[in-house]
Amino acid sequence: MDTLERALFCLEQGFELQFRLGPTLQGREVRVYTNYPTNGYKFNRLQFHPLDWVYPNSQKDDCDKYCRLDLTVAGSYQYYFSCGDKEKVSGGYIVVDPVLRVGASNDILPLDRISSQTYLAKGLGPVDTWLSRIRVAKETGYNMIHFTPLQRLGSSGLCYSISDHLELNPAFSAGAKSCTWEDIGRLVETLRRDWNMICISDVVYDHTAADGAWILLHPECGYNLVNSPELRPAWLLDRALWHFSCQMADGTFSKQGLPALIQDERHMTALRGVLWQQVFSRLSLWEFGQVNVDEAVDQFRQALQKGAVSVRPPAGSTELKTLQDPQCRRFGRTVDLGSAVLAFSPLSSKPADIEESCCRLRKKLEELNWEEYRKMSLCTEQVLDSVLDQVRSERLAVDGPRLAVVSRERPLCPRYFTFPFGELSLAEEKQLLQTETAGRILAYDAFLRGDPLRRSAEPDPEKLLRRQLEVRGNDVKLRYGETPEDCPQLWARMRAYTELTARVFSGVCVVDCSSTPLHVTEAMLAAARALRPNFYVMAELQAGSQLTDSVFVNRLGITSVVRGVADRHSEEDWLSCFGKEPIGAFVQPSLRPLTPAAAHSMFKDIIPDYSRPMKDCSVYNIMVDSTLGSMACCATGSTRGYDELLLHQDSGRREALHYACWSSDAPKENHTHLGTGILAARLALNTLHQQLSAEGFTQVDVRQLGGDVIVVTRHCPSSHQSVVAVVRRADRSPELQHCIDVPPISIPGRIQEVLLEAVTVDHNVGTENGFSNWKIEIREHIQLQDSRVEIRTINHQSSNQEINFEKLPPGYVIIFRVALDSKIQQCVKALRHQLVQFSPQYQTESLPEQNPPSVLSQSLRTILSRLSLIDMNMLLYRCDAEEREDGRGCYSVPCWSPLIYAGLQGLMSVMAEIRPHNDLHHPFCLNLRRGDWILDYTVSRLLAKGGPVAEVGLWFEAMFGYLKRLPRDLVPSYFDAIVQGAYTTALNAVFSRMSSFVQTGSSLVKQLALGSVQMCGPGHSWTQLNLSPGLKVELQSCVSLAAGLPHFSVGVFGCWSRDTFMSFRGLLLLTGRHAEARNLLLLMASSLRYGLIPNLLSRAGAARYNSRDAVWWWLQCVQEFCTLVPQGLSILRCPVSRVFPTDQSEPQPAGAWEQPLYDVIQEVMQRHMQGICFREDNAGPRLDPSMVDEGFNVEAGVDLTTGFVYGGNRFNCGTWMDKMGESDRAHNKGVPATPRDGSAVEIVGLSKSAVRWIAELHGGGLFPYRAVSVSRGGKTFSVSYEDWDQKIQEHFEKHFYISNSPKECEDKHPELVHKRGIYKDSFGASSPWCDYQLRPNFTVAMVVAPELFPVQKAWQALSVAEEKLLGSLGMKTLDPDDLVYRGVYNNNLDNEDFSQAKGFNYHQGPEWLWPLGYFLRAKLYFAKKLGKDRYDCSVNLVKKILSHHTLHLQRSPWKGLPELTNEGGRACPFSCESHAPAMASLLELLYEL
Repeated sequence: MDTLERALFCLEQGFELQFRLGPTLQGREVRVYTNYPTNGYKFNRLQFHPLDWVYPNSQKDDCDKYCRLDLTVAGSYQYYFSCGDKEKVSGGYIVVDPVLRVGASNDILPLDRISSQTYLAKGLGPVDTWLSRIRVAKETGYNMIHFTPLQRLGSSGLCYSISDHLELNPAFSAGAKSCTWEDIGRLVETLRRDWNMICISDVVYDHTAADGAWILLHPECGYNLVNSPELRPAWLLDRALWHFSCQMADGTFSKQGLPALIQDERHMTALRGVLWQQVFSRLSLWEFGQVNVDEAVDQFRQALQKGAVSVRPPAGSTELKTLQDPQCRRFGRTVDLGSAVLAFSPLSSKPADIEESCCRLRKKLEELNWEEYRKMSLCTEQVLDSVLDQVRSERLAVDGPRLAVVSRERPLCPRYFTFPFGELSLAEEKQLLQTETAGRILAYDAFLRGDPLRRSAEPDPEKLLRRQLEVRGNDVKLRYGETPEDCPQLWARMRAYTELTARVFSGVCVVDCSSTPLHVTEAMLAAARALRPNFYVMAELQAGSQLTDSVFVNRLGITSVVRGVADRHSEEDWLSCFGKEPIGAFVQPSLRPLTPAAAHSMFKDIIPDYSRPMKDCSVYNIMVDSTLGSMACCATGSTRGYDELLLHQDSGRREALHYACWSSDAPKENHTHLGTGILAARLALNTLHQQLSAEGFTQVDVRQLGGDVIVVTRHCPSSHQSVVAVVRRADRSPELQHCIDVPPISIPGRIQEVLLEAVTVDHNVGTENGFSNWKIEIREHIQLQDSRVEIRTINHQSSNQEINFEKLPPGYVIIFRVALDSKIQQCVKALRHQLVQFSPQYQTESLPEQNPPSVLSQSLRTILSRLSLIDMNMLLYRCDAEEREDGRGCYSVPCWSPLIYAGLQGLMSVMAEIRPHNDLHHPFCLNLRRGDWILDYTVSRLLAKGGPVAEVGLWFEAMFGYLKRLPRDLVPSYFDAIVQGAYTTALNAVFSRMSSFVQTGSSLVKQLALGSVQMCGPGHSWTQLNLSPGLKVELQSCVSLAAGLPHFSVGVFGCWSRDTFMSFRGLLLLTGRHAEARNLLLLMASSLRYGLIPNLLSRAGAARYNSRDAVWWWLQCVQEFCTLVPQGLSILRCPVSRVFPTDQSEPQPAGAWEQPLYDVIQEVMQRHMQGICFREDNAGPRLDPSMVDEGFNVEAGVDLTTGFVYGGNRFNCGTWMDKMGESDRAHNKGVPATPRDGSAVEIVGLSKSAVRWIAELHGGGLFPYRAVSVSRGGKTFSVSYEDWDQKIQEHFEKHFYISNSPKECEDKHPELVHKRGIYKDSFGASSPWCDYQLRPNFTVAMVVAPELFPVQKAWQALSVAEEKLLGSLGMKTLDPDDLVYRGVYNNNLDNEDFSQAKGFNYHQGPEWLWPLGYFLRAKLYFAKKLGKDRYDCSVNLVKKILSHHTLHLQRSPWKGLPELTNEGGRACPFSCESHAPAMASLLELLYEL
C-alpha cells in the first residue's frame, strides 16, 4: 500500500474489497485497520478495528494472503495499516455508494439512471400545491427532485440565506394551517412510493442569514471581534470606509472634486487622493504589528539586572524573536526575552554593559518597527488600488451594474462586517473594541473577488484587510472550531438540522462544500447516515484539481459531484463527465486491482446560483446542453424553468414567482404542458437517458468537430447497439453564426431511426419570461431522409456508415439509434455463446449457432486435455529464436515491436498492458482493427505444429472466423476475450498435470512452475542421444530444458547440461514431471565420456566436455530423483544406452552398448578418483575463438588427502562462472575472468553429497559398489565411499573456513584475507588470492552438504553474505569491497578496461538470481537449528525478499525471472529475461517453506 489519502476508490455495494500486501510489506508484521462496520461493529468514525488475514491456499504465504471487506453499508470509510512497531504507516479511504430505492416494491434506482430537477423553494408556494407543480417533473421523465433549502430564509429572500435551520419556511403554509416537517415528509414519501421519485434537499453549513434571531442570540457561532481578534484591523478599515462613504454621500468632499456621483476617471483620481488623506493616513494600521519599544527595553533591562546574563554569542548566531499579540492590539507585539538575552547579552553585569545591550536592542526594535511600517504602507497602496478597482467596475464599467450616487443604501464599498448598533462616530466605534459588545460584530461570508467559486473555510484576515473579497452582505460565516466543545451551540444546532433533513429526505446537496470545514461536514453526514444508511450526497466542488476534489469525496463520501455542461471545452473535459469506458473497451476480470477513479458525476445543463446566471444562456444551447446532459453515462440534472424557457427563475431573484402547475389538457393560465418550451423533448431525453442506463449502454465516445459540433455515442457492449447524438453548440456570438458543413462522421453500424431531431428557429427579441418568442421545433421517431437538414449516408464494407451533414445550423440536435447488420448480430451472439465457457458475463445477448464448426462442438477445456506439457510449450510460449529454428519468428507489430513469445503468452503480455487502461490507440490494437494478420498468424502457427496443437489451431480458426466478420472497432475486445479465455483455460490444464505442490501452492509457486513449461521444449539437442530401446517411453517425454530466454534457447547454446541440472529439481521434480525427469537423467547418462557429461549439446553433435561441475549437478539430480519420486530408486537399474562406451570410441546407436545407471555413476566416481586429463576434440579457434591453446586441456581429479575434487587451470573456466575474455583492445582475450581452478567450494559440496549418498545406498544394499579403485605408481588400491566421505568431512573446515581469529588461521597466505568468518570460494587456486574472495557459491555446499558446516560458523558466514552480497533480486557474485568488483555488465562494451571490456565482469559483481535460492535455503536450514525466533525472523526475511520476485513476475512481459541484474537491482539489457535456474531455485525455496 502507498499513501492513498488523495486517491479515490468508489465502490458499489455487493463488491468484495481485498487488501493485499505490496512488496515492501511482505515478510513483516502488518495489520490492517478500518472503521467500516463489520462483524457487529457499529460505525464510529474514530474507532478502528483490525481485519483478519485470509490464506486462500491454507498456506502462510504473504504473496496471496489478504484481508477482505464485504461492502454492504454505504458511506465513507477509512483504513490504515500498521507495520511492526509503527502504529500507522499509511492509509486511505473507500467510498461505498448508497442504494436508492423507489416505488411500492422498493426497486433500485441506479446512480447512472438519475434524472434530477432542481426546484427553488421560493417557487413552490403552499405545500398543498406542490404535487401539481412537481408533476411537471414527473410528466417529463425526472426521477429525482432536488429542493433548495426549505427552511425559513433571511430578509434577503435568497435561497441559501437561511435564518433558522430548524424552522420550515412559513411561505409553505396556507391559511390558518401551518405546514410542518411531517407534512413535507409525507409528501416526499408519496413521491418516492407512488411517483418513483427520490427527493433530496440542500444543506448549508457554511453560513447563516445575518438577521437570523438565533445568530443574534449566539454571536459566538460566527467570527466576531472577540473570538477572532485578528480581524480587528480589517474591521477598523471597514468602518473607516463606511464613514468615508457616508461623508461622500453627504457631499463633504465636493469641494475637493469628489461628488457623490462618480462619472469619470477625473473623479477616480480625486477619490484616490481623498481616500489616502481621510482614511488610510489616519488609521495607522502598521501599529497593530509594531512593538512598544520603551516597554520592551525596560523589560529587557530588568531581566538583565536580575541576573539573566549569558556569555555573548558570536555575532549573528541568534535571531531576535518577536510574538504577535493574540488580542491584536496596537503596539501589542512583544519580544521573546529568551532570544533577546541570547542575541543582546552584555559583556558583564556592570550597569554600563547592560545599558549598552539595551541600546543595541532598542536599535533593533526600531528597525523592526520601521520594516513593519514599510510593509503596511505597501499593503495600504494595494488596498487603495483594490478599493478603486471595485468602485470602477461597479460605477464606471460599461458591462458593470453602473451604480448611481453613493448613499447609505449603496455605499462606496461593501461592508465586510455586521454593525448591530446605531450611528456612532469612528472614535466611539473604536472604543467598542475594548468591550464585550465587540463580540456582536460578525464577519460576513465572502469569496475571492472575480472567482465566486474560490472560498475558504475561515475568513482570511489578510484578504479582508486588502479588500480582495466579495461579500455576501446577507450572510455571516459560521465558526465551528475544531471540536464540538469549541462551539457547543452551533454543533448541536447543525446536528439537529442534519438529522431533521435525513429523516425527511433520501439525500442532500452540500452547498458551498469546499468552503465548509471538512471535519464539520464529515461529522454531520455521519450523523445523517446513522439515521439513513443509504444516504445520497451531492456537492459542487470548486477545489480546482481532481486530487483535491478527491479529498472531499473521500472524507465526506460524496456520491455525485455536480458538473456543468458550460464548463466543458475539450474532448477530455467531456469524457471526464460522460464517464465509464470507451467504445470497444476490454472486459476486465472479476478480480482485479482497484485503481483510483474520478468521482461519479451529476451532469447538469444549468446550475442555480452559478457564476453565469440562467438568463445569460444562449437560446441556441438550451436544447443542445439538455441533450449533452442526457447522453452522459452518469446522473444528469436540470433546473425547473430551464425546460420551459423561463430563465429568470434563478436563486438571485428576491421576489417569489411560483412555478406553473401541470395541465394535461388544453393550455391554462399559470399551467404548463408538453407543448411548453422543450418539455416534450425533455421527456424524450430523460426516457432515453434512463433506457441507456437500464439497457447497459456503458461505453461512451465523445468527439468535438470544429469546436462547435459535438458527437456523443453511447454503446452497449453486449448487444452492440449504439445511440448517437450530433449537436452544434453556439459558444461564440450565436447571432453571427451561420449554417456550416461538418466533417464526415463514422457511425458504428446502420442507422435504424432518428429518435429525436430539434432545431432552434425564429429571432430572440427577449421578454421578461425568458425566450418565449423563440421556437424549438422537435420531431421524434422519424426516418433519416425526413430530417430538416440535408444528410447523406455512405455504407462501408466494414459495416460502418458514414454520415455527411450539410449546412448544420446552430442549436441543432439529432439523435439516432444504430444497430449492427442482422447477420453480424447473429455472428456476435454466436461468438458470445462460445465465450460463455470462459465467463458467464457473456451470457447476455448470446445465442448458439445452428450449424457451428465441428471443432466448437466440444469445449476448449476438452481439447486442451489432450495436450501434453510439451504441447503447452508450443501453445503458450516459444521465443523468437525458437520459432525461427522451426522456420518462422514471432509476430512483429508494425510501428511497435515483435511480440516476446509466438504463443499465447506473447499476446497476453501485450494485452495485460493495454487492457487495464483501455489503451485502444496502442499499435497492437490498431493492427487488430486494420486487418487479420495477427489472427492468421496465430492460427497458421498452431496448424503447422500438427497433432493436438493443430486441433487447438482449428478451434482458434473457428473463433477468429466470427471475429473477422465483426466491425473492426470491436475486434480488439473480442480478440482479448478469446485469447484471455484460452490462456486461462490452458494454464488450468497445465496446473492440473502438475504436482499437488503446484496445484495447492500460492500464486508465486504457480508462476514459477510455469517456468517448467516455458523452458522445456522438444528435445532438438538430443538428436545424437538415445534412450535404451528397452525402456517404454513416448517421444514426447524427451525434453530439452533451455537455460534462459531468449539468449540460451537454440543451437549450440540451446542445452547447457549444467543449467539443465541446476534447474532440474525445481522445474521437473517439484512440478511432478517425473517421466521427463527420468528420461533426461538417462539421456545425459548416455553421453558420459571422460567421466564427464557434456556442457553443451547441439544437433550437429558438437558436444564440449569442458565443464567440471556439470556431472556433479547431474549426480545431485539423480539423488533428488531417487528421494522425491515414488519408487525413484528404480532408476538406478534402468538401462543406459551409451553413446561413447570409451573415451575414443565412435558414437554408438541406441542399444549397441547398454549398462545400468548405477554402473554409469560408478564410472563417474572411478574416473574422478583415478584422475581425468584430456584435450578437447577439435581444439582450436573453430571450437572457441577466444580461448588460448592451454585452455582446451581439461583436468579433474580427487585429492587423496582431503577427498576434495579439484581441476582446471588458469586458462579455462570449468564451473558456472565461465566467462572467457574476448577483447583484443583490453588485452583480456583468452583470459578467464573466473578460472576457479583447484577445488571450487560448490563442487566440493556436491561431491560430498554424492559420496555420502552412495555410501548410504551401498549400506542399504541399493548400490553394488562399496569403493573406487586407484592406480598410482604402479600400485592399485581402493578407497571406500565411507572413507572418501570422512576425508571431506575432516578437511573441509580446516581448508575452507577463514576464522575470526588470525591465531586460529592456518592459511598459507594470511596476507590475502580481507574478510573473516566466511568460507573460501575455492582451495588451491593457481592464483591464491582467488581462494579468499567472498562469493555466494559456498551456500550451494551448505544446502547439499550441510553437515560440513558448524551451525554458528555457518550462521556468521551467511550473515556476512547477507550484508555484502544480498541484492533486491539476486546475490552479488563478488564482494563489493573486492578490488575487481564491477557491478554493471555490458557485453557490448569494448574499451581498454581489462576488468569490464566485452562483459569480462559477467561474474565479478552483477547480481545473479539463482544463488539467492540457495542462500535463503541455507539461511532457513541453519536458522531452524538456532531456535524458533531465529527461524521465524528468517522466514520473514524470505517473504520480504520474495515479494520483489512476485512483483517482477507480475510486471515482466516474459513472465520469468532474469538471469541477473546490475548492481542495485537495476535491469541489465544483456541478461536473459527468463532464466531457468533462477526460477527453479526459488521454487525449491518455496518447497522448503
